[in-house]
Amino acid sequence: MTRPGSDRFTAQTAVAGAVGLSPFAARFRNTAGPCAVDIRVVELLAARLCHELSGPIAAINNGVELLAEEDPDLASQSSPAFLQDAAALVSDSARRARSRLQFYRFAYGFSSGSVIAGPAPDKLAMDFFAATRILGDYADGIRMLPPDWQKLACNLLCVGADLLPRGGRLVLVEDPLTLDAFDEAAALSAETHAALTLAAPITQLTPRTVQPYFTGLLAKALDGSLIATSEPGRVRIRVITPDRRTV
Repeated sequence: MTRPGSDRFTAQTAVAGAVGLSPFAARFRNTAGPCAVDIRVVELLAARLCHELSGPIAAINNGVELLAEEDPDLASQSSPAFLQDAAALVSDSARRARSRLQFYRFAYGFSSGSVIAGPAPDKLAMDFFAATRILGDYADGIRMLPPDWQKLACNLLCVGADLLPRGGRLVLVEDPLTLDAFDEAAALSAETHAALTLAAPITQLTPRTVQPYFTGLLAKALDGSLIATSEPGRVRIRVITPDRRTV
């Protein structure tokens, strides 16, 4: 049951897996300093990728709608079952892909000082994290935070989702901005902890740890740092600033 003043959402773990270094990355494995990329470059690249993918996803969704208009019986009992299932699958997949792209565009592509355009971040989070095994609370006060802090909050949700491989509950509150991940299987690996606190060398980041590292960079850009602790059944990540306030 969600607490008063919060929204319920469900979350999905980010796609993560071990992949080898590209030839370019391998070439500069031991020279990370000169090849360090400014966070602004990462944000612009993420925004560009999301923009490029949003067009084809929208086209798929429009195609399904056109088919439904052309054949009104497509979703009716008179239509073959396999056609009904195929249309429903394509439509649902396109909707999910669009929600994820919108969320990624804000979480990874939104840049400091920009004005939020489109759906509010909490709405993007709820749509992105729909239909999964993780429930959670999103405090009303987070909606009142500056956009940069809401971006950090969305990235904390991504980190928290990856801490709950079997499902569970996420609780996101403000003052200070804190995420709690609850489940018997909730776990914080040493690699993730090192990435969150920016202790991990860039050359040793993996697809599983790059998102926590990016979250740590966002906190640092706001003159803050992340403190991650764990105990049986819970992992907590707090954003700490010099005055111990969120803003």
